[in-house]
Amino acid sequence: MQVEGFFEWLGQAIGAIIRFFVDGLAWLFNGFTHAGGNFVDGLSRTLGMDTSLISIIALVIGLMLLYSAVRAFMRASIILGIIWLALCLWLLSWIIH
Repeated sequence: MQVEGFFEWLGQAIGAIIRFFVDGLAWLFNGFTHAGGNFVDGLSRTLGMDTSLISIIALVIGLMLLYSAVRAFMRASIILGIIWLALCLWLLSWIIH
């Protein structure tokens, strides 16, 4: 009986430690998820776009096109810069209302 009590106590102690770590990680990732959701909501509300994954991906692609246009203009490639800029403005005007 004494041995069962000791191992029961040991199992409860190890279970409590594991539970503490799992709850801590759940709290941490829940905080990251909540912060990320608030960031996306604020960004989409400010830009006037939807909060869908497709809209966020299109925004990232549009910003990459804008970066490519700036790089092309800095290399003095005017025609390529205008092409990148036109694609960027077309995509960003499509998702931003």
